[in-house]
This record gives sequence, C-alpha cells and structure tokens, in this order.
Amino acid sequence: MTKKVVFLDRESLDAKVRSFSFPHDYKEYDSTWTPEEIVERLKGAEVALINKVPMRADVLKQLPDLKLIAVAATGTDVVDKKQAKEQGITVVNIRGYAFNTVPEHVIGLMFSLRRAIVPYANSVRRGDWNKSSQFCYFDYPIHDIAGSTLGIVGYGALGKSIGKRAEALGMKVIAYDVFEQPGLVDFDTILRDSDVITLHVPLTPDTKGMIGAAELKKMKKHALLINTARGGLIDEAALVEALKNGTIGGAGFDVVAQEPPKDGNILCEQDLPNLIVTPHVAWASKEAMQILADQLVDNVEAWVAGKPQNVVEA
Repeated sequence: MTKKVVFLDRESLDAKVRSFSFPHDYKEYDSTWTPEEIVERLKGAEVALINKVPMRADVLKQLPDLKLIAVAATGTDVVDKKQAKEQGITVVNIRGYAFNTVPEHVIGLMFSLRRAIVPYANSVRRGDWNKSSQFCYFDYPIHDIAGSTLGIVGYGALGKSIGKRAEALGMKVIAYDVFEQPGLVDFDTILRDSDVITLHVPLTPDTKGMIGAAELKKMKKHALLINTARGGLIDEAALVEALKNGTIGGAGFDVVAQEPPKDGNILCEQDLPNLIVTPHVAWASKEAMQILADQLVDNVEAWVAGKPQNVVEA
C-alpha cells in the first residue's frame, strides 16, 4: 500500500534524503509557514517530515489521516505531543547525530570569547593595529581556557561529549542535571563556580526562563554563558543588560527565542564585543546533517515496518 509522505521544510536540511524502501508518494516543500499551508500540504498524508514547522493542536485536528510526525531534529517542542497522542499520531525524533558538531561549536564559541578573537579581528579590520604605538595592544581581556571551570547544564550525551573535550583542554568540569547521576552538583554551584556555563537541556515549562537576572547575578564577573540548546531558556533582555553592565563577561548563542527573528531580536541587534550570535547552525556540519538525514529515513521505515524507534512520548 502506497503511503503519502510530505517534507514541509526540506530547505532546512542540507543533505541527501534517500528514497524510502516502501511504496510511497513523496513530496517536499522548501518551507512551510502558515497553518493553512500545513493543512493543505498534508491533506491525505500519513507521514509528515518536519524540522521546525509548528504542529499545533488546531492544525493536527484538521489532519485525520496523519499517523506519523518524523522530526528532523532532537528537540520536539514544535509538536503538540499531547494532541498527537490523542489522535494516535506517533512522534519520532533524531538522536545521537550531533556528537561532534555541537560540542565543536560550543568549544569554538568558548575559545572565541575567552580569547576575544572576534573583537580583535574586527579591531584589526578597522585599522586599529595600524595606529598602535606598540607591536600589540590590549583593548579586550584575554583569559586562558586551561585551568578554568566549565559548568554543564544538562549532562546527557552532548553534555558528556563536551565535558571530555573540556577536560582534554585542561578544564575542570562540573555538571548539573535533573536526572540523578554520580558526581553532579546543584544548579547554584554551577552558577557560582563556573568560568563558562553551557546549556544542553530541552525547552519545557520547567526550563523556560531558567536563567534570568537573578541567576546572572550569581555568576562570576568574567564568566561566559553559552547556549546552543533553545533560546527560550534565557531571559534575553536580562542577558543584554548583564553584558552591558559587566555582570558577566560574555555570551555565545546559537539560538534565540523566536527563529528566524523576523520581527527583530534583542540579542541579534547588539553590537557588543563580548557577544557572539550564530544562526542556529551548531548542529549543521555536513557530516552531522547526513547522519541526521539517514536516521530520519530509518525512523520512517522502522515505523512502516511496525517497529517504531526514537518515539517521543507526550
């Protein structure tokens, strides 16, 4: 029996998506934004492939034929999982694909900020070096990575991978997670003792806004905050204020609260030497995207075979 499969935001995945092994009618769209487009394009479809297309309750209720939502990402906050469960729709996600790309991006942001690489490069481009009376100048503070403390919030596979890399660089690693594990510390200890804090938790009602003005004030004056998880974890206005008044030393973000920031975003609008914002690309090495694309197809084929894998519970 032929199954209708629709990929709603194919443009978000720069990799080859191999053909499915079962009889299928496949269609893809570069991007899909409005609820009306989602409903129209998924009419009669049993399988929806999405990355960041919002699948809310009002949309799902209009899709009686839909049986599988295969998310081309680990985070599934774009899907109303409770409504999906009520309709008997299985939700699956991608796991274990970003074991190199996200940790490397985190380490890259950490080096760039601790060593002030971006502001110095921009300074040279402006001609500041030409005007220097000495062979170098010290407009921006530089701190070593070795000997500093990395605090990891969310000590799953990604957190552990980053921890191993940090230890190899001579860092002390401390970690916090809501799930009990040997050797973990509490959240306040992370805030108080870390020179660099990196976030690797999902966006849930419990984690939304988990770092605001009060938490930022508990951090060291020179500490860095790195977020490659979800923008909603941070009070962005409080962060900008903390960066401007020296409450913390710097921040490196790959995510913001609303993506893309079509209506503007306070982090993206800042011109600060101690802030780096990248456009949600920490996950997107060529190698990682191909692993993701292959697993996306694997997930759909496993479901069709009656052996669903990587199922996300409501």
